[in-house]
Amino acid sequence: MTPLTEWQVYYSIVGSAAGALIGLQFVVMALISSLPGIRNMATGGQAFVTPTIVHFASALFLACLVTAHWRSITHVAILWAVAGIFGVLYTLIVILRMRRQAAYKPELEDWLFRAILPAAAYRTLITAACFACSFTRPSLFGVAAASSLLLFIGIHNAWDNVAYHVFVKHLDPHDQN
Repeated sequence: MTPLTEWQVYYSIVGSAAGALIGLQFVVMALISSLPGIRNMATGGQAFVTPTIVHFASALFLACLVTAHWRSITHVAILWAVAGIFGVLYTLIVILRMRRQAAYKPELEDWLFRAILPAAAYRTLITAACFACSFTRPSLFGVAAASSLLLFIGIHNAWDNVAYHVFVKHLDPHDQN
């Protein structure tokens, strides 16, 4: 029995939640795509909508990694590090997209949930991967913290996106983008 076996139930829950929320995001996008002004907001979508799917997919990917039957933690730790590095790089891309887009002026909450917290989650994943062989148990908690944070970031951002389009963008009669 590997140390990963103890985490099977936890990651079944995280993975199921992430997978279901990815599906719901597709449904929501299909529903709000008929709202006025949505078609002209591609750059805003790249900065504010796509990262939500990426964070849900990252949580799902981590759940898949942990629930697979690995003989040792070394191989999965390498994949955690790779996922963390790609996550940090993607967060930098999101920051650039947030600065360049003109559809919406980001507020502190946007920077927190779309830049700072995702970067922290992915850095935690890299750190956990680096120490996985020496400090396996704490590293597993680090990966769990990163996956949970990504899941909750995704939930927050999904709600924020929908609330913006339904309560702000849709109700603004002067906005004809």
